[in-house]
Amino acid sequence: MSGTQAVTPTPVQLPKETPYAGKAGRRRGVAEVGKSPLWVRIVLALICIAWVVPTFGLAITSFRGQEDATTSGWWTIFTTPANFTRLTFENYSEVFTRANMGEAFVNSLAITIPATIIPILIAAFAAYAFTFMQFPGRDLLLIVIVGLLVVPTQVALVPLLKIYGTLGMNGTFPAVWLAHVGFGMPLAVYIIRNYMATLPREVIESAKIDGASHFQTFWKLILPMSTPVLASFAIFQFLWVWNDLLNALVFVGPGNNQPLTIALVQLLGQQGQGWQLLTAGGLFTMIVPILVFLSLQRYFVRGMTAGAVKG
Repeated sequence: MSGTQAVTPTPVQLPKETPYAGKAGRRRGVAEVGKSPLWVRIVLALICIAWVVPTFGLAITSFRGQEDATTSGWWTIFTTPANFTRLTFENYSEVFTRANMGEAFVNSLAITIPATIIPILIAAFAAYAFTFMQFPGRDLLLIVIVGLLVVPTQVALVPLLKIYGTLGMNGTFPAVWLAHVGFGMPLAVYIIRNYMATLPREVIESAKIDGASHFQTFWKLILPMSTPVLASFAIFQFLWVWNDLLNALVFVGPGNNQPLTIALVQLLGQQGQGWQLLTAGGLFTMIVPILVFLSLQRYFVRGMTAGAVKG
């Protein structure tokens, strides 16, 4: 006999293949997982109707004349089909003539875009420092910033107005930019910091090992990974600044720099007449916010929920 002993190979058992269910099986499985109860769908449908009907009525009223808008409701256009022939575009032409909506539209963009971008950039830097950097008083400073959320913005209007008057900034774009940046900063820092806390710290440690500075780590790693939360806050800030009337009246006021919100107020007469023009102007001002939300809505839920629960 030989000194080597023959070894009998152990048979290997292969896993059983799952039977192919086909496209119909996959669709059935997805339907079973994503199917919601009937009452949930009914409630969601009612909520959608409650949101859509006022906007639909606003759109119809914007095409009605002054007499029709003041004497009957917008729904009468369906009970009396002859009213369809009375729809007109005169409200829109009068709005652009009386309120100079084209210039006000440009002013709103000049106010809203910087007042949205500036606080996002500053808050992103601050959130990175609060999340990945160690310095004395970090937690206390974060608590103070978040605590500013409970302070009403109205209490700062008069002091800011006096400061701007001393500096000669009243009625200018930088005045309203700084106001919106200051008012929106606490919420921005809070939301972005909570999101960055969920990012993997292994990425930051790897960047440190490779010799990357804090700025390089922030600009090339953290900022691209934080796109969902930045887009989510951009929606909030853009809609808030675009629809803001109080700060626009206080820091800009009527004049050459007035935004759309002030121009809309000027469409109403002293006795409240001409509100059909207000519906036409209001529908015009809704175009940009709707486009912004639709273009960024895929990031909205992801950015809002990512920092809610950690772990």
